Amino acid sequence: MKVKAFIPAVILLCFGVLLGLGTSRLLQITDEGKELRNYISWEDLRVVEDVETKRSSSIKVNNNNWLISNANANAKATNASRVIVVDKKGRGDSVTVQGAVDMVPDSNSQRVKIFILPGIYREKVIVPRTKPYISFIGNESYAAETVISWSDKASDRDSKGGELGTYRCASVTIESDFFCATAITFENTVTAEPGELGKQAAALRITGDKAMFYRVRVLGSQDTLNDATGSHYFYQCYIQGNVDFIFGNAKSLYQDCDIRSIAKRYGAIAAHHRSIENDDTGFSFVNCDISGSGKVFLGRAWGNFSRTVYSNCFIDDIIIPVGWNDWGDPDRQSKVLFGEYNCKGRGAERRGRVPWSKSFTQDEVKPFLGREFIYGDQWLRL
Repeated sequence: MKVKAFIPAVILLCFGVLLGLGTSRLLQITDEGKELRNYISWEDLRVVEDVETKRSSSIKVNNNNWLISNANANAKATNASRVIVVDKKGRGDSVTVQGAVDMVPDSNSQRVKIFILPGIYREKVIVPRTKPYISFIGNESYAAETVISWSDKASDRDSKGGELGTYRCASVTIESDFFCATAITFENTVTAEPGELGKQAAALRITGDKAMFYRVRVLGSQDTLNDATGSHYFYQCYIQGNVDFIFGNAKSLYQDCDIRSIAKRYGAIAAHHRSIENDDTGFSFVNCDISGSGKVFLGRAWGNFSRTVYSNCFIDDIIIPVGWNDWGDPDRQSKVLFGEYNCKGRGAERRGRVPWSKSFTQDEVKPFLGREFIYGDQWLRL
């Protein structure tokens, strides 16, 4: 569907959802010719905000008393954006998340906010690289009830009979740049135990650059989050799994996140895949809460030069005392950068750690502690 005109006010969008209008409720707010912003801000994670006037509205849009509050009727917003509403009950622009993504034109040049109402959306979603500047936005009070869920695993077959493999099994794949999401749950319902073949089952795969995830939930078991390539910022997120459940070769900062093991016996949190020494990649966990069940490694050396650092984290008594694993290749012990700084909790005890892991000094850990690790000054305005 090609839409040339959009209702120029958030409040009309809300009433359109409520009344089930037959015309499109795809909203465009002009920005008076301002150039595209090649960064992510808090505004990109909001659908409704007060600007210039004090008029507001609170609208019930479903039986669960899900509210849109402070919807401003003034068309002069501070940021250019389109809003596409996803409602599985049929009162939005699309009943599926993929349908909303498909409404975004290729080579999109402005922020498009896909506003997802609570519900379990059982579908596989791909945001292609040709569609940058997309936001997935839920309501912060209903993140656990706003779920994109699928159940592919690596050993499943595609339509041509080939195995999906770990790379293609993700419930949600983000290939585009400048993507951001908040108050959404990404889920893969496959359950796996260590050693089970073909049970890798990602909930989320990210290959786009400059992505931010704020208060999202990523649920799975083996290989939950495929943090594949690019620079990414995970802030106040919940990530759960049992084996290598954060893996890939991205350069990502996990700040103030809840990292939850659901291992029954043993497993591993991170498996970074830096295979070339001059690759500027790595995982940095800062001020995270590491807890859950089983006994797990802090990280495994999936690549020859894997890089994973935990700083100022609380680590519960779930860590295998040696802490780190060389993936069965002793040559990697002298090449990887695995270490900890100022972590607390029973799992942070370093007396049993492998000798080739590092206990950082304050000066040594400084490059890993803030958004500068992911060059956030170039693409984050928070």
